[in-house]
Amino acid sequence: MAEDRTSYDAFVKFLSTPINNGQPFVLETQHAVSLHFDHFATQSFMSLRNPERLALGYTRAMMGFLLLHPAPRQICMIGLGGGSLAKYCYRHLPESAIEAVEISPEVIALRDVFRIPADDARFKVVCADGADYMTQDHVRTDVILLDAFVSEGMASRCAEIPFFAACRERLTEAGVLVVNFTDDDPALPQHLERLKSVFGPSYTIVRCGDDSNFVAFAWKGGHRLPSIRVLSERALSFAFSGELKLSATARRLKEGERLDPKRLIWHAQGQAHWEIGV
Repeated sequence: MAEDRTSYDAFVKFLSTPINNGQPFVLETQHAVSLHFDHFATQSFMSLRNPERLALGYTRAMMGFLLLHPAPRQICMIGLGGGSLAKYCYRHLPESAIEAVEISPEVIALRDVFRIPADDARFKVVCADGADYMTQDHVRTDVILLDAFVSEGMASRCAEIPFFAACRERLTEAGVLVVNFTDDDPALPQHLERLKSVFGPSYTIVRCGDDSNFVAFAWKGGHRLPSIRVLSERALSFAFSGELKLSATARRLKEGERLDPKRLIWHAQGQAHWEIGV
């Protein structure tokens, strides 16, 4: 009962604290720690029982880059947040070097709260604007994971054509850009049109099944996705395939291949959001 009361008090404090200045708020309950920029959305979620588990569906979907680039040597993350993806990649991809770029020193200061590893030979956190960072000539990476959100939503510079073009330039020849979008962003079709204008037909859109997100994948080379058979075989080749639901992501990758942003339909009733029309 005392533990339940502790969680209840934490929620009361969270709901009664004004969160409108862009500063991160950490909600700590009996079972979890989560990161928030407002009272309506969860930026990151960590189970105290299993701190390295990817609890949010969109983070598992973003790991679908492994179906396109199964053995990346270098991964660059734009947006650290609570470090869910950073921790998962650090543990499960020991051959990958990981660089996480985070604009907010206040968020970086929470790395111990979210049990993010210390910097070492293959992991580094950089305090910088991700949009500026992608323009630096020394950046060369196999995978870019873009999960850049501020209190007002997606960081605007990270959804513009110059930024997508810079990402494409920084990717290796087999490189993959993965972008997390929320389904209530009114500008989502424009974001996807810009991504399409930079990468041409080499993109696909995945609708996350258990949260309010779309994840876009774009790659260099102009080729189509591998067949569903190849994607499914790759999914099953990873020991952690089941916990990531990689087979389901493989199917959704093919379903969303070259999706026309004009197929998105805005539902204004209730909680406004986008859905994919037929």
